[in-house]
Amino acid sequence: QVQLVESGGGLVQAGGSLRLSCAASTRTFSSYAMGWFRQAPGKEREFVGGTSRSGGSTVYADSVKGRFTISRDNAKNTVSLQMNSLKPEDTAVYYCAATFTFEFTLTYQRDSDYGYWGQGTQVTVSS
Repeated sequence: QVQLVESGGGLVQAGGSLRLSCAASTRTFSSYAMGWFRQAPGKEREFVGGTSRSGGSTVYADSVKGRFTISRDNAKNTVSLQMNSLKPEDTAVYYCAATFTFEFTLTYQRDSDYGYWGQGTQVTVSS
């Protein structure tokens, strides 16, 4: 079992930045590929970005590419999502997700790929 706890959400003006963090309770964090998803009110959950086990591979949704950056620290069992140039349409609950994998370089984009989820953290971007 892996427990994931997100932090860092809040209210920010358009154009501002936020950094979300996700702490994982596992001794084998480096065996998990990690992802970030978000869900806005009335909408389905959508993929934001993902990173491979080592962090050497990352992938982003087109809507956030160039603005958001994922990084992970396997020594500290954390993955972060740096969000810059935020827009009102980025307003959503953001979720951290983990999937155990034997593949070192693969990233995963479907929510069905992930078996572990955090409780989510609210990000609100005002115009």
